[in-house]
Amino acid sequence: MKLIDTHCHIYSEEFDADRGEMITRAESAAVKTMLMPAIDRSTNEAMFQVEKEHPGRCISMMGLHPCSVRETLSDELGIVQKNFEERRFVAAGETGLDFYWDLSFVDQQKQAFQQQIEWALHYDIPVVIHSRNSTDECIEMIGQNQKGKLKGVFHCFSSSLEQAKKIIDLGFYLGIGGVLTFKNSGLDAVVEQIDIDKMILETDAPYLAPVPFRGKRNECSYIKFVAEKLAEIKKISVEEVANITTANAEKLFQLENWI
Repeated sequence: MKLIDTHCHIYSEEFDADRGEMITRAESAAVKTMLMPAIDRSTNEAMFQVEKEHPGRCISMMGLHPCSVRETLSDELGIVQKNFEERRFVAAGETGLDFYWDLSFVDQQKQAFQQQIEWALHYDIPVVIHSRNSTDECIEMIGQNQKGKLKGVFHCFSSSLEQAKKIIDLGFYLGIGGVLTFKNSGLDAVVEQIDIDKMILETDAPYLAPVPFRGKRNECSYIKFVAEKLAEIKKISVEEVANITTANAEKLFQLENWI
């Protein structure tokens, strides 16, 4: 069995004390590949260092997180562009919109998102979308840019069945994580009605740990609990969940070019 954690911030300081052990635990839990979304200039070097220490297993994306969009947007996007020009990345992101914490930079968030969509198209890589309290707006922007070549995933999907169908109709995947295991999230009812061929698995470590670790630090090995819950909902084996979601991730992120 092979699992892929398609979204984990394992370069963050929460793992500084035991990162190596955490990655070993992930590998023991059949997690063979871990994809790392970028946040901003403050975390890029740490992400690159983890990638260097674990080549072919921990793979970097490049982008600017919507919560990092501030008055310095032009400088931040310049750094992202420079990184894209210097080397290849598995995806653009994470990018998108976040209307939960702060609405001061909505226009700038949309500008940053649009630019990263354009980079994804230019480099023929997926775009990884953060859409907290902004799913409809993100769907609208993807729809405006989808001319048949744009691809990607709505990370940490936890929205409605109607929104899920719109995302899938745009040719995008749903990133399914620990929220699926939360008792009252309602995501299980949505997932039950969606084809697993449109899903990939993620942890968002160190955030959003699944039951039975909810509220604690998340880590890549815990993706097995998401896979087990999805298997229960779909009434198939965990191995089948692993096979399908891994194949989906390999296809979306073109991982044959990386592993």
